[in-house]
Amino acid sequence: MSQEPTKHYRACHLCEAMCGVVIETQGEEIVSIKGDDNDPLSRGHICPKAVALQDLHQDPDRLRQPMRRIRTEAGDYQHEPIGWDEALDLAAEAILKTVNQYGVDGVGAYFGNPSVHNYGMMTHQNALFSHLRTRNRFSATSVDQLPHHLAAMWLYGHKSMLSIPDIDRTEYFLMFGANPLASNGSIWTVPDVRQRIKDLKARGGKLVVVDPRRTETAELASEHHFVKPGSDAAVLLAIINVLFRDDLIDLGRLESVVDGLDEVEAAVKGITPAIAAEASGIEAAVIEGFARNLARAERAICYGRMGISVQRFGTICQWATQVINILTGNLDEPGGMMFTTPAVDQLVNTSPGGFGRHRSRKRNLPEFDRELPAACLAEEITEPGEGQIKLLFTGAGNPVLSTPAGHVLDEALEQLDFMISLDPFLNETTRHADIILPPTSALEHDHYDIAFHGFAVRNTARYNPPVFDKPAGAMHDWEIFEALGKRVAEGLGTEAKPSMAPHHIIDFGLQNGPYGKQSEHNLSLQTLIDNPSGVDLGPLESRLPERLFTAEKRIYIAVAPVLADLPRLAEGLKQAGEREFLLIGRRHVRDNNSWMHNSRRLVKGKPRCTLLVNPQDAEEFALGEGDLVRVESDAGAVVAPVQISDAMMPGVVSLPHGYGHDLQGVKADIAKTVAPGVSCNNVTDLNYLDDLSGNAAVNGVPVSLTAAIHAMPEADVG
Repeated sequence: MSQEPTKHYRACHLCEAMCGVVIETQGEEIVSIKGDDNDPLSRGHICPKAVALQDLHQDPDRLRQPMRRIRTEAGDYQHEPIGWDEALDLAAEAILKTVNQYGVDGVGAYFGNPSVHNYGMMTHQNALFSHLRTRNRFSATSVDQLPHHLAAMWLYGHKSMLSIPDIDRTEYFLMFGANPLASNGSIWTVPDVRQRIKDLKARGGKLVVVDPRRTETAELASEHHFVKPGSDAAVLLAIINVLFRDDLIDLGRLESVVDGLDEVEAAVKGITPAIAAEASGIEAAVIEGFARNLARAERAICYGRMGISVQRFGTICQWATQVINILTGNLDEPGGMMFTTPAVDQLVNTSPGGFGRHRSRKRNLPEFDRELPAACLAEEITEPGEGQIKLLFTGAGNPVLSTPAGHVLDEALEQLDFMISLDPFLNETTRHADIILPPTSALEHDHYDIAFHGFAVRNTARYNPPVFDKPAGAMHDWEIFEALGKRVAEGLGTEAKPSMAPHHIIDFGLQNGPYGKQSEHNLSLQTLIDNPSGVDLGPLESRLPERLFTAEKRIYIAVAPVLADLPRLAEGLKQAGEREFLLIGRRHVRDNNSWMHNSRRLVKGKPRCTLLVNPQDAEEFALGEGDLVRVESDAGAVVAPVQISDAMMPGVVSLPHGYGHDLQGVKADIAKTVAPGVSCNNVTDLNYLDDLSGNAAVNGVPVSLTAAIHAMPEADVG
């Protein structure tokens, strides 16, 4: 008689939507993965990634014990398994040797996007790095959302005080450079966004998308407008211009706490809709309509994400979207841009951030929150002198594929004295590591979304125990940090940082948070264990001005560094590139950066690493469907197959992010054989940045196209 499957409740950790799932197992086998109908946030919705949780857990290429890199008799390198004590001892010994010889700045660290999907990576990094207060820290933040954090810090007083669209109650939604149907939201946790958009339209509301590509979200929108990559800032500033010009300012409830209006009005006076139209390709009358609709709708949103963050004027863009919402009375109001009230409140327990307190050695790029821009990681490894990185620690990151000019970093990593990676895969970056320390699978440890509960479209909380027991001899990521930290502390003659298991930290946060023991909810870890599908804490509520972290709880919108950067924008809009096209990225719903290409479920179908080209451009350059084309920038070149699509704006081409799995030493059989693709970051430029923030500008990169080989055969993947 067969045993009944055991049900486990879990939030999917593969993107920011944190959809609830029900996982059925028999022994060590996963029988099924389905949406959790009782999850108050996702309401039973899942995307194709959730089912692939099984693939990622069972992946035969996932590392299950530490690996050491050795040189073979042939002169190349390979990795061999070693024991945990030996691996940790070797790693700690290398760290101590580096610190003793070069100081703490001889140690560099890079943390990737997946680290925020696993709370142990967030709670316990300091178990090691409190002993290594190096200036050479880097993360995916500066190839992603750094402009968001700067705008939040300057306007609201805290780097993580990020407003999110209250889509369920809005009437007019103006969206720049975002594609939530593919991402399930980004710095906006919004599961089942397709239905939410349909509901918006059904109640008479409008979604207007501004994007160089007619994305999946744009296809569902009420309107879509093509915009020249990198010109969004001009459109946003022109909207502000019209709001002042036509006397459409209405600060509403926040009128008594907002300062700096006169300075902003003067700063944008010269950026008219006509000038923005010439720069962007969007008609002046349309831009004026954006302003009027935002001002006159009872509930409206101006929102922008990746497309306006990872460009040359990303910080201006993110500041401008916030200012537009403030000026139209749509900040912190139902149906506008609101602030989630998370059950574990990071804002009261973390640094509000800082900017420019130290700078990189070679290009003088500013730090943010004690991190330097990822675009200068390679040169900080290769540039001789005091502060040169000699040992690099990477955690859950693959910067060779995900940071600008990845091929340059790939070469630089070979110049390190030593490299340590906390990562479950032998990927394009970790193949350079002398020691790889693989943590348990995500399904082998408990789960609480510290970060994404803070950006959710509804206030909820959910904690789930592990689906499977931790295998004998394995270590959780937080245990690895603790073990390394103790060894390093002993070697330095200092005290190891006392710590507790992550779930105890969460319990403390829950009990002392806004829904904890001082509230009617009396929330604790046990409450969430007793409610495995999560607890509904209600819709978003207005929080300002009490929630502000600024001096005297005021919002000063005339941010001096942003206003000082406007002449650069004016000059940049005049400059015409020498190359014919502008390159942008894109994302697919079955994808997320570089770490999901080893799942057959997620990569099956037609190859997705194609160059999207507008039909007019294809005809002019004599390019046919499937032809191979060389895409070249000032930084490098790749060859990719053409996919002709009228979804592309003329003069703009698109490559997806996170491919390029054909490098020697990578252990990812499906990715290498089925979906190798090419890395778009081999044509992005280390020097092409948002100069204000240091964030990488990987959208709007000037490129040229040259036909390579015609009639590439089609290949479907089963």
